[in-house]
Amino acid sequence: MKATFPEKIRLFDTPPNASQTIGQNSNMFSGIIEEVGTVVSYDGETLVVSAKQVLDDLKISESIMVAGACLTVTELAKDGSTFTVETVPETRTRTNYGDLNPGDSVNLERALRYGDRVGGHMVQGHVDGVVTVRSVIEDGNSRVIVIEAPANIIDNVVEKGFITVDGTSLTIVDSNADSFSIAIIPYTFDHTTFNQRPEGSKVNLEADVTAKYVAKLIEPYLDDISK
Repeated sequence: MKATFPEKIRLFDTPPNASQTIGQNSNMFSGIIEEVGTVVSYDGETLVVSAKQVLDDLKISESIMVAGACLTVTELAKDGSTFTVETVPETRTRTNYGDLNPGDSVNLERALRYGDRVGGHMVQGHVDGVVTVRSVIEDGNSRVIVIEAPANIIDNVVEKGFITVDGTSLTIVDSNADSFSIAIIPYTFDHTTFNQRPEGSKVNLEADVTAKYVAKLIEPYLDDISK
């Protein structure tokens, strides 16, 4: 039996005013890390991070991605050296923030502006969960990192598709039932926290939002498709 998809879930139609949505009504990121900041303090709720580049034009109430999670800036130091964000129980449950200590490094990216180039892919900063680095293997001038992940994330992982690890946009090399691999070029390794993520490290993961939406849309029709 051939499944019939109703008009309302035609996946590639462009919604009205789509060009305005990302720039004006949503906080989106590209997964291109601007800077590695340093945790000054974290009491389980209030996180203070020292940085330089991202503070150039950062304003209170704006969004910033910290280690893959989208957070709201609540305070800026008068000397321009730190910013403060607040975390809620959902953030702490979904991320590796519980392991943060003063002096730890975190990947930082400011929210995209309308018209910016998207050097990586569209990232929400909504972490799906914490996963474990299974292995780090040198391969020529790159490092292949194998990451363990649960089934609900693996279901949205596609070879040569996108994945976000600690806020960094990466291309999936391959995947299997319980893990996937990514290849890190030297520049990314040197300019992100990947150089501090050995085997056994816990990292924040966000699957590609497009894959998640498509999976959700076709879910009611999977039984028909399999017939």
